[in-house]
This record gives sequence, C-alpha cells and structure tokens, in this order.
Amino acid sequence: MRHIAIGTPPLREERWSRIAFTHSAMKLADILSYAMRGQCESLRKIACPKGDVYRSKGGIHRFISCFHMIDRRALPEEIMTGLQHMHEREEAMWRVGIDVGGTFTDLFAWEEKTGKQVTAKVLTTKQDRSIAVLESIEKAGISISDISYLMHGTTTATNALIERSYPDAAFITTEGFRDTIEIGRQHRQHLYDPYQTKPKPIIKRRYRYTVPERTNVRGETERPLDVAVARGVAEKIKAAGIQSVAIGFINSYASGEHEEQMRDILREYCPDLHIVLSSETRPIFREHGRFVTTAVRAACMPVMVKYMDDLEKRLDQHGFTGKLLILKSSGGVMSAGAARQHPEDMLESGPAGGVAYAGYLTEQSGFDRILHTDVGGTSFDVSIVEHGKGLITRDHELEWEVPIVVPMLDIHSVGSGGGSIGWVDAGGSLRVGPKSAGSEPGPVCYGRGGTQPTITDANLLLGRLDPTLNGKIDLDIEAARKAMDKLAGEIGLTTLATAEGMIRIGCEYMAQAVKKVLVARGRDPRDFVYASFGGAGALAACFVARSMNIPKVIVPPHAGVASAFGATVMDLRQDIEHFYYSPVMEADPGKVNEILNDLEASARKELVQQGFANEQEIEIIRSAQMRYVGQSYEVDTPLPNGVLTTAHLPGIENEFHGVHLQEFGVSSDDFAPAFVSFSVTAIGRMDDPPPVEVHYSADEKAAIKGQRDVYFDGEWTRCDIYEGEALTTHHQIHGPAIIEYDHACTVLPPKTHAHVNAMGALVIDIEI
Repeated sequence: MRHIAIGTPPLREERWSRIAFTHSAMKLADILSYAMRGQCESLRKIACPKGDVYRSKGGIHRFISCFHMIDRRALPEEIMTGLQHMHEREEAMWRVGIDVGGTFTDLFAWEEKTGKQVTAKVLTTKQDRSIAVLESIEKAGISISDISYLMHGTTTATNALIERSYPDAAFITTEGFRDTIEIGRQHRQHLYDPYQTKPKPIIKRRYRYTVPERTNVRGETERPLDVAVARGVAEKIKAAGIQSVAIGFINSYASGEHEEQMRDILREYCPDLHIVLSSETRPIFREHGRFVTTAVRAACMPVMVKYMDDLEKRLDQHGFTGKLLILKSSGGVMSAGAARQHPEDMLESGPAGGVAYAGYLTEQSGFDRILHTDVGGTSFDVSIVEHGKGLITRDHELEWEVPIVVPMLDIHSVGSGGGSIGWVDAGGSLRVGPKSAGSEPGPVCYGRGGTQPTITDANLLLGRLDPTLNGKIDLDIEAARKAMDKLAGEIGLTTLATAEGMIRIGCEYMAQAVKKVLVARGRDPRDFVYASFGGAGALAACFVARSMNIPKVIVPPHAGVASAFGATVMDLRQDIEHFYYSPVMEADPGKVNEILNDLEASARKELVQQGFANEQEIEIIRSAQMRYVGQSYEVDTPLPNGVLTTAHLPGIENEFHGVHLQEFGVSSDDFAPAFVSFSVTAIGRMDDPPPVEVHYSADEKAAIKGQRDVYFDGEWTRCDIYEGEALTTHHQIHGPAIIEYDHACTVLPPKTHAHVNAMGALVIDIEI
C-alpha cells in the first residue's frame, strides 16, 4: 500500500484557507499558531514535534488523529471546539475520482477510514461540464465538504482543440517561419488522395507574426531581436484584443533569451496577456512539433483557466476544502494551478485514468501484459500496459500533422462507442460511426430526441441490454426498432440482421484500432490479456478479442467507471526534458550529469510547489531519447540512477539496442547509438484504494436473476442473466450468457467460459 500524502502550501500563505478545516471563524492555522506559542505543552508536542507546525495534509491528518492525547483542560473553549469539529470531520473523508467523457460523467470514490466504495454515472452536460461533476457527486451521496482529494479527468481542452472553439490566439516567430505550424512536415495522410485537406491551423494566419532575430544551434545570438519590430507586433496584438500568445523562435531550445525578451515587451503593452514560450513549454529540437505544442498551450489556456475557475467556484460554494488534482496525459496528476498553465498536458486526461486502472490491475491480478480498452458512448480507446505501466509516446498527433511533443500515454482512439450511429454510404454499404449521438440527444431508445439508430439501440434489439438498464431508465425498444427498420430498408436487410451487422462493423473498427496499436509497437496480441473498461466495453470485448486471436478477457470490478477508478490510483507526476545531442561514446559524462541533476532538481521543486509534502520521498525516473546516428525518430531508453561515468556508456548502448529491438523488431551493431535528449520524471506516491470486497456464497445460482432471449449469429438463444455484483469466486459461467453490472454489461457469446478471480474480476477464456 502506497502511503505518501500530498502536502499543502505553508500555513502563512493565503490560499491555505481553502484547504484548512474550519469551525466558524476558527482556522486550523489559528489552532497550530496557538500551539506554537507553547501555551499548551501537549498540543505543542503533537503539532510541533520538530519545533515547527505540520505543513502537510498527511501531517494535519496525524495531528487531528492525536486529538485524544491533548490535555483539554489547558485549552480555551474556542480552540477545543475547533479541534472537536476537525476530529469529527476527519472521521469520514472521501477520495473521489471523476471522469468527464463525451457522453457520460463517471464517479468512483472511497472513504479513507472505512474503505467504503461508491460509484455514480450521469449524463455529461455539454454546455458546462462542471455541472455534471457536481451532479455525479450528489448522485453518489457524498457531501462536497467531506472530500479530501478530488481527482478529475476532463476532455475540455481536447474538445476545444478539435472544435476550434477557443478564443483567437496569436503566434510570434522568427522572420521566415510564419507558416511552419501550417506547412508541417509535408507528409501526406493518404498518399494517393488528391483531394485531401490539412486540418485548420491552430492559430489563424492573420494572427501569426514574425520578428527579425536569430539564435544558432549552440545558443549563440546570430542576429539580435529587432526591438522596434517587436514593439509593433505588441501594439497589433493589443489592438486585436488577443487573450493569449505563443512565442516560438527558431533554435530557442538552445537559448530562450530572445523569447524572454519578446515576452517582456508584450508585458509592457498587455500586462494581463497569457504568454507561453516554446523554450519553456518543450525545449527540444524540431521546430514544427515545438511550435505546434506551444500554440496548443496558448490556445487552450484561456479555456482551461475559465473551466478551472468555474469548477473551483462551484466547489467552493458547496464547502469544498480539499485538494483538486487534474489527470495528466502522461499518467499522473497535477494541481489545478499547474493545469491552468499546462493544458497541453491534459489532451488525454480522461483515458489516462483507465490506463492507470490497468496498471493497478496488473498488481492485483498478476497479468503482466494487458491491452487496455475503454468503450464509452462516443469512442473506443486502446493502449498497451506492460509491467504495470502504460507505454509513453512523445509524438502524439491530435490530428494529422498536429503533433503534441509532450510525454503522453500512447492511446489510440477511434469513433466507435455505444452512441455511434449507423448509416448507409453512397455505395449502399452499411457504416457505423464515427459520428455519435453523444449524450444529447443520445441513442433513440433514450427517448431524448434521437432519430438515428446507434450501437446501443442495436444491442437493445438483440436482447443484450436490459430494457431498464438495471433499473435506471426505461428504454424505448419500439422507437429503437422503428429507427432500425428505416435503416434496414435502405440496405435491404432484416431489422435484426442490420442490428447485428452494425455491432460486427463496430467491433471490427475496434479490432483494427487494437491491431494498429500492437503492430506499431511490435507486440503480438496473443501475449496480452484484453482488459475491458467503460460502460459499453464488455458488450463488445469477446468479439473484438476473438477477432484479434486474444484468448483471454478480463472485466474488472467497477469496469463501467474504470477511468474514474483509475484517477484515484494515480500519483502526482512531473516530466521535464532537455535537449542534448551526442553519439553515446562521445558524450561528456560531466555535462550529462549536470543536465540530469538540473532536471531532477526542477522536477522535485515543481512537485513541492504543487503541494507534495516530503521532497525526500519523491521517486525519480531517468531516461534518454536515443536513436541510431542518421535516424529521424527516437525511442525512450532507461538510464541508471546515480552519477554516470564512461563505464556506464556501453551498458546504456546495450539497453538502447534492446529497446529498439522491442519496438521495431530490429537492432544493429553497425550504427552508433546517439543521445538526443534527456528526461526526468518525478513521482509523488499516493494511497491506493482498498481492495474490492469479494462476496462468497455456497449457492452458485444466487447470482442468476432470470433469463431472456438473446440474438447470436442469426438466431435467438435462451440465456441466463447474472447479477454481476453477486458473482463469487465459486462461479463458473459458460456462454452464451449476459452478466449485468451496475454501470456495465458483459456479453458472453457461445464458446466462452468465465470465472471470478480473487480480486473480484471476471476472467473470460475464449475458444479461438
């Protein structure tokens, strides 16, 4: 069990008052200050064991837990009342994970003292996603004032980018590089398609400005920044009413001096402007990726600042005094303040929680290689988890030729979910997705105005979904049938054949996404266990796994809110990178150690600033981005801890050869490996949720809640319907069968066999 607590700011800081427990006007800071004055010896010893007050959240918890040790006769009544109140509050604090998806907002929470676990699922409120956050907490029956940590995954930044729904931003770059972010790398997405078009640029051309300046690759000034032109650009930006600006100069990864000078000039004209520098955002070479990532950060910053302000305001209005943490695309969490400044780290914020749960699943179930999949109402996400960790990419593409060069979990998404719409193309073929009904209007059977049949409607018509969704909502099966009849008429099939065809097509899209991820990373699907997450995931899991020759599927507890569960097992994380190119055997160990030490110090400092209590407990992971001399792309290679010497270099080369072989199926002793950049990841460990309670029953039929006809392979079959939460380790289930959970449903087709393992997960063996 991991047990390091996240700290809070020093008590003297004004924002402490948002975190401290209160009783009327009595703040914890007041109580501790009273203790520091030494007027109550027993209180002083508890609050100040080393002569200073506890400044961490963990320390506060320990302080309050020692309530019974205090000599109460020595305390004024107001101090005693405040302590009594805080002691009572400490008894029932909740750790909450929330994932806001395109269709549903999911919640998983556990009570820190008793280990009690609760879940909730509500429809996402697209007009203001923070509303759904509060609605999910209310539905779970949790008082917002009783939440100690709120871990929140959100797609707000991603949606703003995809829809280009952010305020106009500006981009300032070196003269001659105005169109770099639009020209890209001159790749073609479809080699022989003469009609393909590039995505809309992140920043409109009329708001892209240039100034004369030049820094060389050694960080030396070749041409000073033209201050007069820079001031003219600042005046134009002020006149245009721009809210945020990205500054990206050529070779600024070697020296950011000119970018900083440009920022200072902008501040003179626009003091309230959001300004981001490429030399601070990602100081690495290849200007296209660096410029685009900086532009993305600038474009999303006003959106995320507003979203975080609105969310914190709503939480504060309901008495929230805990710590708000935001999920990062790299597989950790960060403070709300860091999220405001680094929206580029949140583009896979929602799916990252599911990957974290897959890593937790490795620890609990013993499966070392897991294929994480998550099917919601809108999309299908897939990624690889090995040895408890998701694979990282540093060249994620939000869209074609829109690279985001920050460390991100390598998650591939396709538009195939429960809300994916069935339609007929110009050639008369049945298609599914990527358009989705989402939460508004939703599938036809939801009765919220939808008119086009979706995967959910198809599953309902085939008997695979309970018409009441386990008692949550009465689904309109007749409306779904009418919509499917219309689609069936367009392609000349029966209604049931059309519904089953939609599901097969949707599953094939998912299988192709799985194939793309595995093949791209040089993995064999037969080596993996298929982990099914999301409300609609287990409806398709066995079909997708069988298509990819994956023999085993696992549906873990709380699979329907997996990303929210995963949010509660994530750790505080900071990733920092620095460019350094050199063939490995020619590298200067002194310079390498200097870079790594600086990166480590910066990463530790950032975690402490975000509130991690004990700097000495921070875990450091080092890596190098390496390639063979002459190659164009790098692979992450682990580096040993401690001081590096020339004696370590051959071992680093061998490690690189192994990683390259794993990724690409080939390595070579004929080409020299080279360093391209160094990275440091700092991790502050947090508590894991308590184990899921597994029920035991001698009666194997206790979980059977009934039977119904289900359509498989062109015919109706009578199937047992199981209550998922009532299954025990004694149960052996043979398909075809349906297993219904609170927030998900598992379909066991013919030639499948399932049992419940020790952690309460459903493990399905598939006859391939």
